Amino acid sequence: MAADAESMTADTRPGPGGADLDAFLVPTWFVDCDHPAVAEHAAAVVAGTTTDTERAVRLFYAVRDEVRYDPYLIGDDPSTYRASAVLARRRAYCIPKAVLLTALARAVGLPARLGFADVRNHLASPKLLALLGTDVFAFHGFVELWLSGRWVKATPAFNIELCERFGVRPLEFDGIHDSLFHQFSMDGHRHMEYVRDRGSFADLPLGSILQTFADLYGPSYVTAASGHGPDDLFDDSTLPSPSAT
Repeated sequence: MAADAESMTADTRPGPGGADLDAFLVPTWFVDCDHPAVAEHAAAVVAGTTTDTERAVRLFYAVRDEVRYDPYLIGDDPSTYRASAVLARRRAYCIPKAVLLTALARAVGLPARLGFADVRNHLASPKLLALLGTDVFAFHGFVELWLSGRWVKATPAFNIELCERFGVRPLEFDGIHDSLFHQFSMDGHRHMEYVRDRGSFADLPLGSILQTFADLYGPSYVTAASGHGPDDLFDDSTLPSPSAT
């Protein structure tokens, strides 16, 4: 059953089964919000803010635009998915970017959890579609932030330069409304369609994600993605190198 953006409304429950928010505030191995670099960066980004909403908005834009989206940076090394590693690399696909935003939020006391959905991407590059063999992207990652008594969705995946290249509106976030992918590009073509809700998690379910990738795209997908040739829509020498800080 399709799960379009309109149906993925904000959840007012603190957590699965009405659990409290503690699980969404503490560090985990992937969401290492207690790492000095993560904590320092979060503090610097939110400096001067006075409300949780302001802090959430600042952190969203920091991850959206300071970490460049690269769908080929998919690997099976768990250490590359840790928030501290993503912050150091400054280039990632949607799942590690969501992990980083979750960690930054927790570092400043904002409850945050990871959300996932399968999406049909109508504007992916031909090379990427050929690699996947489908236009359905499983386990697209976003973040849910507990603000004003409810979970608000934030999608920091595509940096603004990439949106301009694809001709799609960059996703904005005001801390009040869900920030989910637009269904249409600026010229009226279909862009992104939510087709399956994968649920919300306090930590990254990496094993399940990689198994799903292998089941849907083939067992060699992760290796093929990391060894891809040039893709002009994502390769840009003006973007920071993976070691940039």
